[in-house]
Amino acid sequence: MILCAVTDLMFSSRISTAAKALKREIAFVRSAGEIVTRVRETRPTMVIFDLNQQSLKPIDAIAALKLDPGLSTARTVGYVSHVDTATIEAARKAGADEVLARSAFTERLGDLLTSA
Repeated sequence: MILCAVTDLMFSSRISTAAKALKREIAFVRSAGEIVTRVRETRPTMVIFDLNQQSLKPIDAIAALKLDPGLSTARTVGYVSHVDTATIEAARKAGADEVLARSAFTERLGDLLTSA
C-alpha cells in the first residue's frame, strides 16, 4: 500500500495511472488531519507528499511520522519545486527519506512505486 498526500489533480492522475500500470495499491488523503491516522490504519510502505501543498502541512506530517516509532518505518518521499530551497531543507530536517524536484519525481515515479 502506498499513501499519497497529494491534492493536485495532475500529479494525482500521474500517480494513479502509474500505480495502476504497476498493479500497486494506492490511496489518497486530502486533508492534513487524515495523514497520520491513515498511516496508522493502513501501514503503507511509502507515503508520497506534495511538499508545496501547504494545506496538507506535509512537513508537520513527516515529522510526526518519523517521531512515532510505530510509524517511522514508512518511507517518506516528497516532491517540491526545485527553487523552493526552504521547503527542501525543512523536509530533510523533518526526516523525509527522499526529497525530489517535481521533474525528478515524475521521471522516477515508476521506480519509486516499484520499490515501495
